Amino acid sequence: MVEPLMEVRFPAPQALDLAGVQAILCTSANGVRALARATRERGVRLLAVGDATASCARAEGFVAVESAGGDVDDLARLAMTRLNPQQGALLHVAGNVVAGDLAGLLRAQGFSVERRVLYEARAAAALSPAAVDNLRAGAIAFALFFSPRTAAIFVRLAHNAGIAECCAGLTALSISAVADAALASLPWHDRRIAERPSQPALLDALDRALGEMGRIE
Repeated sequence: MVEPLMEVRFPAPQALDLAGVQAILCTSANGVRALARATRERGVRLLAVGDATASCARAEGFVAVESAGGDVDDLARLAMTRLNPQQGALLHVAGNVVAGDLAGLLRAQGFSVERRVLYEARAAAALSPAAVDNLRAGAIAFALFFSPRTAAIFVRLAHNAGIAECCAGLTALSISAVADAALASLPWHDRRIAERPSQPALLDALDRALGEMGRIE
């Protein structure tokens, strides 16, 4: 089952002035969607944190897109490799909550970076009744977490719903070590981390866990 733990809201778009911007940095697909609402410009260079974000950018019509294939640190390294601080500023399109310090990493290398908040991701107020019922019934064997923030939200909502102990039968699969660390207060059966911070790597971790389960059975 899919359990949304955040609600994304796009405020009325503000016109973006891209004069002097050599590249736009996008750390999520929602950032790309917000950017597409704020400008008709599609030719500016766009560096995306991962393949899913890059695919979203291409679907929105951006033509000069490159993926870092990982996390914020990978995106910073890609920008340092591909871009020159002397050729213009960088625009980081972000939500109201950000992971990592992309701007700080790049400013330390001489880049001028502006972060623009173009969307808001609000935490869910509670787990859905279906999620609570399935967890209590032991109907779920694996839980996949795609970000540190959603992992932390799940922990809080599981405690609020009185189902923390139900996680003892689940294996938690996290997209990164930071996401995994946010889960530490729950009594999981097992916790695993993807080899790379990407959706394909997370699904590979699930495949391995399922394969091990099959061998045991």
